Amino acid sequence: MKSMTGFGRGAVNSENFAVSVELKTVNNRFLDINLRLSGELQQLETNIKRQITNRLSRGRVEVNLTYERTNEIVYELNRPMIAGYLAAMKQMQDEFSLAGEPDLNVIARLPNVLLPKKDDLEEDFVKGFEDAVNIALDDLEKMRENEGEILKTELEFRLSEIENRIPTIKAESDKVSDEYLVRLQKKVNDFLAKSDSQIELDQGRLAQEVAYLADRSDISEEIQRLKSHIEQFRAIMSETNDVGKRLDFLTQELNREANTIASKTNNLVVKENALAIKSEIEKIREQVQNVE
Repeated sequence: MKSMTGFGRGAVNSENFAVSVELKTVNNRFLDINLRLSGELQQLETNIKRQITNRLSRGRVEVNLTYERTNEIVYELNRPMIAGYLAAMKQMQDEFSLAGEPDLNVIARLPNVLLPKKDDLEEDFVKGFEDAVNIALDDLEKMRENEGEILKTELEFRLSEIENRIPTIKAESDKVSDEYLVRLQKKVNDFLAKSDSQIELDQGRLAQEVAYLADRSDISEEIQRLKSHIEQFRAIMSETNDVGKRLDFLTQELNREANTIASKTNNLVVKENALAIKSEIEKIREQVQNVE
């Protein structure tokens, strides 16, 4: 199990270049890669995204690339810009009767007047970036695994807290029939006493009513499903692929069972423990949002 939160860095140096890649990830429902490249590196975008996609399945990934090239860079003149600038200067001279000649230093300082020659990137330079991305991914995944172990420990603690309350709920639920019988008998006796009626209580009919109410309040299936979901939860936490989405689904199922348990009985002990379980499930939900 891995966390979606992490940071990784990779660097590759050679005689002609030095490249560095930093990856930062946070939780996200899907894989979202945020990568901005300069014009010279645009051709690397597809390869870098493919490398990340092959290693990560969820999370928002911020990619930061820096590089320095020590070999000679050939520049090209931005001829349309220079021609347009000189034409505007000539028009200004003619229209306003101004003297003077265009200055080379002024033209050279114009934005983008000199551009690096757009040749294909050298093979070793491209390979350097690929290696740096892989190193950064290794570093990132190591951190995500470590964070995942911390999450796993936290989730295991929350599951144990839920389990510790199940025996109490089970013990109280076994008393439901007796509680209904006592409560119903008391209500009937109180009613007969107030009405001065000599009606004899039909014990068979009373037993049927108690059985019906007890059946409606039976939570044995919910308790069993709660235990089953906890077992599945633990099994999934030991896996490595597509863990987060499955844990999120199981969290919803745990919450559904806790809600049903709380709603099907009036037993205060059961309700209190069901609410405590819901509180633990909410904490689980928060943690699961960070699982890949």
